[in-house]
Amino acid sequence: MPRYTPEQLARRNASPWTKSQAILAPIQFLIFLAGLTVTYLYSQGLWITDFWWVTFFVALKTFMLVLIFVTGGFFELEVFGHFAFAPEFFWEDFGSAIAMIVHLSYFILFFWVKPAEHILILTAYLAYLSYLINAAQFVIRLLLEKHNEKKLKQQKIA
Repeated sequence: MPRYTPEQLARRNASPWTKSQAILAPIQFLIFLAGLTVTYLYSQGLWITDFWWVTFFVALKTFMLVLIFVTGGFFELEVFGHFAFAPEFFWEDFGSAIAMIVHLSYFILFFWVKPAEHILILTAYLAYLSYLINAAQFVIRLLLEKHNEKKLKQQKIA
């Protein structure tokens, strides 16, 4: 399943965009956990009584998603020669695009459609679920790539 050639692996390891992704991804995950918690607490009428907090965390999460997508695009450009949807990252980028669409749909509903609050809460939950699925794609890829990198190092030693 190797997706990185040895040259691409060297570019990945030398890229400042790799480090930015390693810093931004855990921050995004913490924002996800906070947003999911706030949304749940509000929907259950526990401690959070202002719907503004739900929207704030969806906005913050959306900002992080866009920031990681853009910095990831620079990473892909440096390593694979494509800003986004490089063949090696197609499905991860596709998942990111879906997550972005779902996150942005919250604001389309919020500002233009103005549905009942429970619809916005369901949309927030869907946005968080879409992120979670996309994050799982990246974690699985990272684990597989670490295994591949270990294999390449062993072949170099032998």
